[in-house]
Amino acid sequence: MSVELPLWRALAGYRVLTMVYAILLFAFTPQKFERPWVAVVFLTVMSVWTLATLPQVSNAARCTKRFLGADLTIALTGILITPLADVDARHVDGPTLPSIWTAGAVLAFAIKGGWRWAGFASSLVAVANILERAEPSRDTFHNVLLVWVASIAIGYVVEVARASERTLARALEIEAVTRERERMARDIHDGVLQVLAMVQRRGTALGGEAAELGRMAGEQEIALRTLVSRGLVPVTRPGAAEAGETTVTEYVLGGEDYDESAHECDVRSLLARYAGPQVTLSEPGAPVQLPALAAAELTAAVGAALDNVKRHAGADANAWILVEDWTDEVIVTVRDDGPGIPDGRLAQAEGEGRLGVAQSIRGRLRDLGGTAELVSVPGQGTEVELKVPRQR
Repeated sequence: MSVELPLWRALAGYRVLTMVYAILLFAFTPQKFERPWVAVVFLTVMSVWTLATLPQVSNAARCTKRFLGADLTIALTGILITPLADVDARHVDGPTLPSIWTAGAVLAFAIKGGWRWAGFASSLVAVANILERAEPSRDTFHNVLLVWVASIAIGYVVEVARASERTLARALEIEAVTRERERMARDIHDGVLQVLAMVQRRGTALGGEAAELGRMAGEQEIALRTLVSRGLVPVTRPGAAEAGETTVTEYVLGGEDYDESAHECDVRSLLARYAGPQVTLSEPGAPVQLPALAAAELTAAVGAALDNVKRHAGADANAWILVEDWTDEVIVTVRDDGPGIPDGRLAQAEGEGRLGVAQSIRGRLRDLGGTAELVSVPGQGTEVELKVPRQR
């Protein structure tokens, strides 16, 4: 049950009770009114309005701005026409025609919109009460201040309650996601990981081509264990494999689609998929947060750099990924121990239309407002430094 529901129920009961109270005030002292018919007309309108609009104060969705405006208008009208029904009301302290029913209109603003809305409504009520008196007394200002402070306090409490409810809902969601992740981890451990481990052992024992299959199975086992431990499962874009791309565009966390346009994610979790026997990942102990799209593009650029290592440095080459988290940027460095790139080879490849480094790496970083620097010395390997600025 929403934390607001009891508040709306209490407001509905308050409006009915204060309506009855205002009617009884008039019924017991009709002789004090010079124009009792004015009081009768207003109290009739107020009563019909109160009973007819009970559904409007049942929840926040039904309590629209139009209703709040009309409700406050009736309350203000009742205050201002009180001297028409009771001439002495301008000079003698006493209740107005709506009496404390007016506070219900202000409370509706507080529950609906918080303390700012409550301050706006109570200020209008304060002005109306002061105008209704020819010479406002100390009691008048006291009552006005009491309504103003009480309504703002209630509005603030409502805002805090809503924030607490959102926090609790998020905590429950995270708990559910964590349980689902643990369940998936158990299922994967009992099935896929054990099969991969068996393939690795059998392939190594058989040798030959089976040994290569075993090595690949071992790499995938390590990568999958890392992903399971972090609760992140990659989903590649349809058609990416056919196009030779490595871009990861969606991430599923505990069975929920990760919205890359509206969230940030931990770069470490995305790069963990590349860690393996020949790829060492070094990262900070704290999360390295980037907007999801930027993190995905950076991860794809790292994947392209590793693809170049396998393609040009050989299957036995080792690679190292270093993640650095700075205040204004994130730096990821990919280094290998391959033979390096001969001078002029990159320019020649780009001239021949092979744009792997130009597009898959530099192009991605350029679109993010970052840079990609490649340093290679023949015989001493290659180093690619990727920099992504943080959004300000």
